[in-house]
Amino acid sequence: MTTSAAVQEKMLPSPSTHTMRAAVFHGVNDVRVEDVPRPHAGAGEAVIRVTMTTICGTDVHIVRGEYPVRDGLVIGHEPVGVIEELGAGVTGYEIGDRVIVGAITPCGQCHACLSGDLSQCGHGSGYEAIGGWRFGNTIHGAQAEYLLVPHAQANLAKIPDDVTDEQVVLLTDIASTGISGAESGGVRLGDAVAVFAQGPIGICASLGAKALGAALVIGIDGDEHRLAMARRMGVDVVLDYRTTDVVTEIKRLTGGGVDVAIEALGTQATFENAMRVLRPGGTLSSLGVYSGKLQLPQDTFAAGLGNHRIVTTLCPGGKERMRRLIEMVRRGKLDLTPLLTHRFRLEQINEAYRVFGERADGVMKVVITP
Repeated sequence: MTTSAAVQEKMLPSPSTHTMRAAVFHGVNDVRVEDVPRPHAGAGEAVIRVTMTTICGTDVHIVRGEYPVRDGLVIGHEPVGVIEELGAGVTGYEIGDRVIVGAITPCGQCHACLSGDLSQCGHGSGYEAIGGWRFGNTIHGAQAEYLLVPHAQANLAKIPDDVTDEQVVLLTDIASTGISGAESGGVRLGDAVAVFAQGPIGICASLGAKALGAALVIGIDGDEHRLAMARRMGVDVVLDYRTTDVVTEIKRLTGGGVDVAIEALGTQATFENAMRVLRPGGTLSSLGVYSGKLQLPQDTFAAGLGNHRIVTTLCPGGKERMRRLIEMVRRGKLDLTPLLTHRFRLEQINEAYRVFGERADGVMKVVITP
């Protein structure tokens, strides 16, 4: 470092140990970047300095008032960062380690965790909300400079030196969620799978189905940019519902129906069509977040006699889930970086929400750098 550079560095204000910048929810369509108290780690906890995060479709539901959270909550749940503080009892980590933390933070000790349902963790005190989703839901989230991680021993996943932040930021939620849709649906070798909606989660569901051995994966959407991205990411057949009778075409392509249909949007229309394309004995794997009333018309349900199965899934979390996904990336089996189409600073969060929420400019996922 030159002398002048050293002098300039000394002149820069040191990071405050008391406050940080964060995106705070204050009501419908009212998110403000503010100074808020900076967290510190208690026993069993860690604080990470967030180096990269993003916006999820669920965050958009929150901002639009379709999923209620409290006023004053820091939102966001997809963190990549560097360990800043470690609380008592957290072992095997060091200050400065690069880590990701899943959107779901299981405690490892409650009934759900000990039964193997980590995503439905009640954090030892009953079910506070929807399963183990806490960041930006019941506790402060990741669209901030720093993040307090509960049950850190169970949730900090180290990032290898040969893997970048960009390669893993989407593992925290959309990859884990999308791939889990194929896993919960029981996709088997040689299956035909239809994935309704080719947004980020839908594309991850399509990739998950291929990874599990599906012989034919059909992606459905009505957005030209998303259709193009699905093709780029290797989806076998891509159908535009605006110009194609997708139910008829899927039945033609599969000789009667798919083994698994994955619903990745959360609307009545996509849910119904996912039911209509199932073969007898097929499975509908639902990933979408639904708002309002969801109905199951009789004609889609074979009057209850079709041996159909409907399963729902919340994003699997915990450090072992993250480790396995990181290994998929590290070994060249999963590359989600093409989905990172737009970049914003934390101070530009409202513009990022606008672009992402309106699907403007071909956006797939936005990168936020605090």
